[in-house]
Amino acid sequence: MTSRKGSWPSGSRTGTGPKGGPPRGTAVRVKTAGRRKASSTQWLQRQLNDPYVREAKRLGYRSRAAFKLAALDDRFHVLKPGARVVDLGAAPGGWTQIAVERTGGVNGKGFVLGVDVLEISPIAGATLLRADFTAPETPARIKAALGGLADVVLSDMAAPATGHAQTDHLKIIALAEAAYDFAAEVLKPGGVFVCKVYQGGAEGELLQRLKRDFASIRHAKPPASRSESAEVYLVAQGFRGHIA
Repeated sequence: MTSRKGSWPSGSRTGTGPKGGPPRGTAVRVKTAGRRKASSTQWLQRQLNDPYVREAKRLGYRSRAAFKLAALDDRFHVLKPGARVVDLGAAPGGWTQIAVERTGGVNGKGFVLGVDVLEISPIAGATLLRADFTAPETPARIKAALGGLADVVLSDMAAPATGHAQTDHLKIIALAEAAYDFAAEVLKPGGVFVCKVYQGGAEGELLQRLKRDFASIRHAKPPASRSESAEVYLVAQGFRGHIA
């Protein structure tokens, strides 16, 4: 297994600020409204002062998370023109938008399938499926919509936070393992699997599986991932195919 932690590219195909991110603007202060909790005020102030939120709005991306996938692709080149991509946990659609742009889905060159339990507004060049990934029947529905093998499986899925770090970590690792169970069935040889995990020690079994099944595995925390967040991404490239 290879694991590289170098610096991020100085530029990015998405965003113009330092480290490939958007430029910073003037800070905005939010006054606490009569019925607004202090925590809500803090969240709103963070959103208003987040350069990625502002840049996502300017460029028409559904979420700031779009810059996470853009940075991962700038560094690891996982989204090739014409690629067939499955995006698990796609709502509200930021990752799907980047996948469509990078694969040429708008021009009919690639195929991007976004899946989420939440409704996603239509995205030009993407096929969207509303389904609960954890439901037993959902993998078969995704395979039917995909209509063949995939070059890339993305998973930005995360369970609702409980506030208990260890519980949240175990829940997101369980989702990552389920995502890979599915990916292992639909990826082409040479394919790519990208998933979100939390920093911690409970991903050992998943890492062992990925080490066995892929030519390289890397951990990465893109610049758009907030510094206080424990999230990191596993990028597994060079799927070896189904190994008995």
